[in-house]
Amino acid sequence: MTTTIRGGQLARLLGQWHSLPGRHRSPDYAALAAAVRGLLSDGRLPLGVRLPAERELAEALAVSRTTVSAAYRTLRETGHLTSRRGAGSWTTLPNGHRVATSGLWTPDDDRSVIDLGVAASAAPAELVPAARAAADDLPRYLGSAGYHPTGLIELREKVAAGYRERGVATSAEQILITGGTQQALDLVLRLLTPPGSPVLVEAPTYPNALAALAARRARISTHGLDTATGWDGEMLLGALRQTRPRLSYVIPEFHNPTGHLMTADLRERLVATAHSTGTDLIVDESWVDLRLDGDEMPPPVAVFDRHSRVVSIGGMSKGYWGGLRIGWVRASAPLVQRLAAIRVGVDMASPVLEQLVAVRLLDQSATILGDRRAELRRQRDALAAAVTELLPEWRFVLPRGGATIWAELDGPISSALARAAEDVGVRLAPGPRFGLDGTLERYLRLPFALPAEELTEAVRRIASVRHDLDRATTPSWRTPSVIA
Repeated sequence: MTTTIRGGQLARLLGQWHSLPGRHRSPDYAALAAAVRGLLSDGRLPLGVRLPAERELAEALAVSRTTVSAAYRTLRETGHLTSRRGAGSWTTLPNGHRVATSGLWTPDDDRSVIDLGVAASAAPAELVPAARAAADDLPRYLGSAGYHPTGLIELREKVAAGYRERGVATSAEQILITGGTQQALDLVLRLLTPPGSPVLVEAPTYPNALAALAARRARISTHGLDTATGWDGEMLLGALRQTRPRLSYVIPEFHNPTGHLMTADLRERLVATAHSTGTDLIVDESWVDLRLDGDEMPPPVAVFDRHSRVVSIGGMSKGYWGGLRIGWVRASAPLVQRLAAIRVGVDMASPVLEQLVAVRLLDQSATILGDRRAELRRQRDALAAAVTELLPEWRFVLPRGGATIWAELDGPISSALARAAEDVGVRLAPGPRFGLDGTLERYLRLPFALPAEELTEAVRRIASVRHDLDRATTPSWRTPSVIA
């Protein structure tokens, strides 16, 4: 069934489209068309959505119908809109573009771009030897059908042992192996979030989590993180008590995108409050292995769970390699069995060979993660130095872990800057991708997962277009960022 967006909804997404840099030098219809393309570029406006009728949108935006008609015509000419007389207009892809794995669309020939949309590192040197060793282990499993809905027992034991080392009593029966952390989240939402359920998330938060919640038709409310200090405990717990959501999704370790680390005290209070409000907590631990500075880590949120309210999800994408699609869920054993039953209807099980590779890599975790942390520390410092030197008006807090800097810009220009950066070969993830309804235009996520020299060059190019942005004559369409 085709989704239709109403005029008022699209107007809220467009925000202050008429006051973007360069707007005063371009016609209203061109600025409106560019703003709609910007929504498509960062995923806030999906493909295949029927746009409101011209008259309806004109009333919502307080512009003439002629302006909207000309904007729609421009979008049709650029391949972003398909119209049929009497039936309406739908968002589409221009020729020569494809849908990327993130759900955003991207050109086929984008290999030369410095991609700051993805916060994930290249594979470690240990991966190929681990894959070869895993192939030697494979014959032990070839006599069976190869379906293990909860995962190979040896991998589940490894993951459970990791939780025990962090202070959480965990057995293999409490672990479900999944096809990455995103699938772990999807399975948990399928089980715990009926359509229309109220859900509380942080703002900003991980875009693909918002996409998964939208797919479940959840009623999303947010609580804000302070750029400098992170969570306001009283606001977070107050939001739980007031909204009493069915579920709350949090990223307590090196939060994506802000990089903040939740205190032990707030973790304990969060679990207690969630129990009192009847809220299940999904705790995303994707970044837990990437502490770069500071003292020992606070205990996992699950340490404070006495009533099976906490469901932890994690995986190997950030610490090891995103191409190894291995994630997991840690929950009560009965919940794991219910998740496995749902999983059979999705993809049956994770690939046996990839799970054996994961076992081999986890055997070398101390070496691999130690090298990864040292690499990220150097890259973080190089990125921070470049931003401080070339964009001194921007503000940020140096994260103690993870792989991203959340920069506060010198104006609400994030989406415009992301589009302009494409001209100089840099792909960015604009701030609104990490929130709802077009907010966060003053912020930009800057990952430091690339080599230091590429990060420095990327900032140099960003600075060059930032200084020209206010003099731009036409807000034009640019390639979108892929977020990960």
